[in-house]
Amino acid sequence: MERDLLIKVAYLVASVLFILGIKGLGRTTTARRGNTLSAIAMLIAIVATLLSRDILNFTEIFITVLLGSAIGVFTARKVEMTSMPEMVAVLNGFGGGASVLVASSEYWKLAQTEGVSMEVVMGITLVLSVIIGCVTFTGSFVAFGKLKGLISGRAIVFSGQHLLNAVIFLAILVLGALVIINPNAEVWMLGMLLLALLLGILTVIPIGGADMPVVISLLNSYSGIAAAATGFVLNNQVLIIAGALVGASGLILTQIMCRAMNRSLINVLLGGFGQTSSGGAAAGGDEIVVKEVGVEESAMLFESASSVIIVPGYGMAVAQAQHVVRELTDLLEKRGTSNLPFTR
Repeated sequence: MERDLLIKVAYLVASVLFILGIKGLGRTTTARRGNTLSAIAMLIAIVATLLSRDILNFTEIFITVLLGSAIGVFTARKVEMTSMPEMVAVLNGFGGGASVLVASSEYWKLAQTEGVSMEVVMGITLVLSVIIGCVTFTGSFVAFGKLKGLISGRAIVFSGQHLLNAVIFLAILVLGALVIINPNAEVWMLGMLLLALLLGILTVIPIGGADMPVVISLLNSYSGIAAAATGFVLNNQVLIIAGALVGASGLILTQIMCRAMNRSLINVLLGGFGQTSSGGAAAGGDEIVVKEVGVEESAMLFESASSVIIVPGYGMAVAQAQHVVRELTDLLEKRGTSNLPFTR
């Protein structure tokens, strides 16, 4: 009883730290502290979970934790900031894959018992965890391949693509219902798993490489939703809370990015994000004109401008031009140019 109380308190502390960590990530000045709080929360949650279960061999778990931590530290130190979207895509994929493995192991443990029935709530959350986790897994690695140049960055489209996706999605739902009705028929589970993996590929390949950061944000949300569903399968409260936080924050970030780019979130969900209409019309109906200028013309424009707005974006990070932009801002301010909302 005393151990159960300590574990519940640990889960509560971890949940609060997760919330504070997510909040801290909303600002650049507090992002590092937010990341640290989230890491501490995850450590507390892992230790509490290990203490709440009858673990047969702590040695194997300890070795696995050491190996995973070593890989994480090495990768975090070697990956450049400009390659961070690719790293996030890989981490999203691993998160979705972990949800699939946990939910699948729970299913096969249940399926080994002949004539056993599955509770509806348990079955729905298990099926959702597998479906969303599979889509996140394959979709994230397709996004990684596009950003890394391993796959063509162009939108890969073909006739009847959306219809095919819809048919596959309906087939997945039917197989998921069959899994809940008859959990002993493992063929339904295997079919659902394979089709969900295929759906993850088909929903990301029609998206252009330039739009991948938005898609990765959406896949990050998917990984959180899959984790929350897995929390219901395991009846683990802290996993539900952490997954819900990641899922909700990822969706909000995706919506913000879509609005900033005059895109629709529905197009992202339907896998048609990379297919834009011609003509360059904005969401409000006004035509957007993009004009490219050279160095000399840019200098003339800056010299004659009374006010300048600098909008930092992903391209600036890729070009590693943030320091140059800062120098440009200082020069313009010395010349008396006003209205420079540049995030320092």
